[in-house]
Amino acid sequence: MSDAPALDRIRVGSAPDSWGVWFADDPRQTPWHRFLDEVAEAGYPWIELGPYGYLPTDPAVLRDELARRDLRVSAGTVFTALHRGPAVWDETWAHVAKVAALTRAVDASHLVVIPEFWRDPVTGERTEEPALTAGQFADLAAGLERLGRAVRDEFGLGIVVHPHADTHVDTEENVTRLLDATDPAVVDLCLDTGHYAYCGGDSVKLIETYGERIGYLHLKQVDPAILADVIAHEVPFGPAVQRGVMCEPPTGVPELPPVLAAAQALGTDLFAIVEQDMYPCPPDQPLPIAERTRRFLSSCGA
Repeated sequence: MSDAPALDRIRVGSAPDSWGVWFADDPRQTPWHRFLDEVAEAGYPWIELGPYGYLPTDPAVLRDELARRDLRVSAGTVFTALHRGPAVWDETWAHVAKVAALTRAVDASHLVVIPEFWRDPVTGERTEEPALTAGQFADLAAGLERLGRAVRDEFGLGIVVHPHADTHVDTEENVTRLLDATDPAVVDLCLDTGHYAYCGGDSVKLIETYGERIGYLHLKQVDPAILADVIAHEVPFGPAVQRGVMCEPPTGVPELPPVLAAAQALGTDLFAIVEQDMYPCPPDQPLPIAERTRRFLSSCGA
């Protein structure tokens, strides 16, 4: 038994990302049925959908596959480029609506919204400028508010914006700027502890300062030695992942017990979904890591 206080407001799960899944279809990735089998075997009751099309998109089929393994879904995920302005709304909504409909059909409550990368996530090739203009930032904030209202009104889901390396929502400055510029009634934050640390942020400080905006957690750690080299040589995120910058807890930063304690102190129910970016990875690598990580989180009271 753990001596750690019970974190009874934290609902722990895992995601396809922890099995090396970044795309809907890639022969180097773990097949979806193996992911479902292994995430259940590792002891996680909650999962995310991952990239749309990776898991079955027929709601009846997906519900049956989940029920067979006693799994439930916490969220779906979408990538958006709302900083490009109203011209991209129709295309964005067409994609978001598909994901949101499936998310709602499996009784999940959240939609994780990841801003578009300014570098290709695999090759690292720069596709946009790394900083937004004032007009682009205004479009991003307005677009996220519009998306939050539409997703809430049509599907009954809440959006949580995910700060991410190699996107325009990354550092403390950019994250807090976005929070200050958006309506808390329709835009919350998915705090990914690993990405925030990767970009120099302090997760505990953010939770303590903007606790009312923390709607969801991704639990992740970075290897500080690899990160220092990545930053020094301006290595893009995809190649950095292949170097192992995202590492197995508790070997990296930030320390997760203080993060979990700060989240528990908010007094609200929060999903805390484990993600360890490992794309691509050998097929037998994820399960042992997932089992060890689950035991570690249990020792923390989660």
